[in-house]
Formats: sequence, C-alpha cells, structure tokens
Amino acid sequence: MQMRLYLILALLAPGVASAQVPPAPASQEAPRAALSLDEAITLARRNNPEHLQTINNRRTAEAAVRTAFGQLLPQADASLSAQRQQGGRQIFGGASLGASSDVNQSSYQIGIGYRLNQASLITPKLQRASRDAVEADITGSQENLRARVVQQYLSVLQAHEKADLQDTLLVAAKSQLVLAKARALVGLGTQLDVGRADIAAGQAEVGVLQTRNQIEIEKLRLFQLMGVDQPANVVLTTGFTVTGSPPSIVSVLAAARRSNPTLLALRSRAKVGDLNVKRAKGEYSPTLSINTGISGYTYSFANPDFLVGQTAAQTASARVGCIRGEEVRAAVNLPNNLAACSAIAFTPEQAAVLRRDNRQFPFRFQPSPRSISATLSLPIFDGFGREQRLQEAQVTSDDARYGVRHFENVITEGVTSAYLTLTTAEKTAALQAQNSAKARMELKFTQDRYRSGSVNFVDLTEARAAYERAESDRINAIFDYHKAFAALESAVGGPLR
Repeated sequence: MQMRLYLILALLAPGVASAQVPPAPASQEAPRAALSLDEAITLARRNNPEHLQTINNRRTAEAAVRTAFGQLLPQADASLSAQRQQGGRQIFGGASLGASSDVNQSSYQIGIGYRLNQASLITPKLQRASRDAVEADITGSQENLRARVVQQYLSVLQAHEKADLQDTLLVAAKSQLVLAKARALVGLGTQLDVGRADIAAGQAEVGVLQTRNQIEIEKLRLFQLMGVDQPANVVLTTGFTVTGSPPSIVSVLAAARRSNPTLLALRSRAKVGDLNVKRAKGEYSPTLSINTGISGYTYSFANPDFLVGQTAAQTASARVGCIRGEEVRAAVNLPNNLAACSAIAFTPEQAAVLRRDNRQFPFRFQPSPRSISATLSLPIFDGFGREQRLQEAQVTSDDARYGVRHFENVITEGVTSAYLTLTTAEKTAALQAQNSAKARMELKFTQDRYRSGSVNFVDLTEARAAYERAESDRINAIFDYHKAFAALESAVGGPLR
C-alpha cells in the first residue's frame, strides 16, 4: 500500500512542482519602475499640495520683512493733474471774478516724507521672528510629510510581505490537495479530507486575491501622499531590518527639545509676542515726521487772442488815461509829457510774446517755492485705545509662552511613549520570529507525519493555520517596529537613523 502511494505521488509530482514554481513573466510585460524611500520623500516634498501651501507662506513672510525695513526709509509719492475750466464770471464777496475764455491748468507734485518712532524700529525684528516661525513651520511640514511617507511606504512593503505569505500558503494548500487526492486513491484517506483540502486551497486563493488588492490600495495611498500619478509596475526598493534600540531616551528627549520644528515655531511666536508688547509700548513714544517736495503748475487760456485783446485794451486804456492827465497838466501850464503818452501802444511783438507765454499747458510747468516741514508729535490721550492694544499684546505674549511650555510637556510625553512603544515592538519582533520558526518546524513535522499517515488532515489544517498566524504576526511585528521607529522620529522632529 505504501509503495502504491509513493508511485502515485511520483506521477503527480510534476503538478506539485508546477504549483510551487511561479509562472515565468510574459515577454511583453512592461518594465518595472523602481522607487526608493528617499525618492518617495523627495517627490512628496516637491508635489504634495498641502506641503506646497505651507511653503507658500514663506513668500508672505519675506514680503513682511522687506516691508518692515522699507518703513525705515523715506516715503515718496508723485502726482500729475490736469483741469479745464469753462470761461465765465462768478460773484465772490461782491466782486466779479473769472474770464470769458476757457482756461487750461495742470500741475505736478513730488513729495518726500519720513516718519520715525519706536514702533518702526521694533517692527523689523518682529517680522524676522515671524519669518523664523514660518521657516520652522515649513521644516515641521517636511518632517511630518516624511513621517507619513515612511509609514505608508512601510504599509506597502507590509502588504507585499503578506501577499508573499499568501502565495506560499497557496502553494502549500495545492500540494496538500494533491497529497489528499493521492491518499484517497490508495485508500489511506477519505473524500472528506480531499474536500477539506480543496476548500483550504480555495481559501488560499481568496487570500492571495485580497492581499494583492491591498497592495494596490496601499500604493495608491502612497502616490496620493506624494502628489504624483502612479506609474505602472512600480517596485519599492528600500529594505528595512530590525537594527536594535535607538539612542538613549535622555539623548532623544534632548534632541526633540532642541530641534523639534513645531517647538521652534512656537518659540519664535513667543518672541513675536514679546516684540508686539514692545511695539505696543512704543505707541507712548513721540513720532518725528519730516516732509518736503517739489511742485509746479501751468495756467493758460484756451483762446490766446483773449489775452492779447485784454492786454491791448488795457494798453489803450492806459494811453488814454495818460493823455488826459498830461492835458490837464498842460492846461494849468505845468510841465507835461504828452509825447510819451502818444508813444504808449500795443505792438505785434508784444502780442507774439503773450501768445508764446500762454502756451504752458500741459507740461511747461512754473516751479512753486520749495518748503520743508518737521513735526514732533506726542500722543496724550486716545480714549484708552493704546492701553487696550497693550493689554491684548501682553495676553497674546503670555499665551504664546504658555503654549511653549505645554508643547514641551507634549514632546516629553509623546517621545517617551513612542520610545517605550519602540522598545516593546523590538522585543515583540524577536519573540514573534521565534514563534514563527517554531510554527514552521511544527508544520513541517505535521506534514511529514501526514504523509506517513500518522495524523489526519484536521491536524494538518490546524498546524497550517497556526503557522499562518505566527508568520503573519511575525510580519506585523517587524513592520510595527519600523512604524514605531518612524513615529519616534516624527515625535522628535527629525531622523534618528
């Protein structure tokens, strides 16, 4: 009977071997894209939208620093205006003003002003502290993104390991199905054992499908985190090994308190709060303002003949007045100058000069007298507005300091918890490796006994299930260790290996 069983197993061996050897890749399979962990982190920092939003804050912070220093420089402005006024007369104060010709006017002004107080001197320091806080936020976003990418990268590798385990279990289940059929043929087994082996093989196939699907889901999550489209046939190339415990908890805590980006950002904002208090107090100091500038204007009649006619009429009126006065002097035998009065006349040359001088609009400006002014102002009372702003700044500063103290406590708790979790995960991984090795030996021993007929298929199924649980626990323990290490690095705010 034993000889018949061995003969049947020999005839079925090619089928068993084919179940254990994976199919050869097709010649038309697309080339695989390799992705290391460092490449994944670099791509995420370049393309993750949330991280890019945080980086954009740098531009605003730089602009605020530049503006703060710009407030220490003189302010300059320029203006240019033009106006056309319709001719006509207006009564103002009982007097008739205006002209019967349209008037064109234009003017320009270039002003320079300088304003300085204590708040202006403090603002650059305040904005630089705000910029430091933004830079710390960016560094914190980078480290947080790095931790998330590492965790997801590990999840993909963990899914691969579980899929490989299911592949192995499927091969074993198919081999056991072949063995159960062979035993049934020679009368050493029953059709119940064959049915059970067939069910186990089907369940193993379902496990393979589910684990392979989980790989694709984890990859999609990884590339979504990276902010890029997933290429076909991507392969993760970075491997992880259990390297032992990290540095001592004392050094890890010291590193976290020294370089954690979130803590550095909170400290910078506490500094901003202190400077805001100083700036609020600066509102009680005097303000010096200095202003100067240059300006010019034009004034011309739209109809130059109006000015010529008006001047000619004034000249003729002056000539007539002169003659009348000199005739009166001559009538009383006083010296007179009638000849000079007769010489008073409006010439074409004068008319040409008037027309030329009238052509000022729009850019033949006449300069205005220059001036400079200096003012020293001291605020006295503004309805307790300054006092309110000072108290608000003081409260904000106190809250920022309390926030620093709170986060220092959070770091201590978070780093310590992550450190303890890591040390536990390290020990768990070692124990699960031992359990898996024992379960593998037990499964091999049970398989050998099943082939010899010493145990039934139920015992074999139980041994295989125990091995599956032990091996799955070993895989989970290894990746739990690496994820715990990544969580510790995230709590510290930087890599530790």
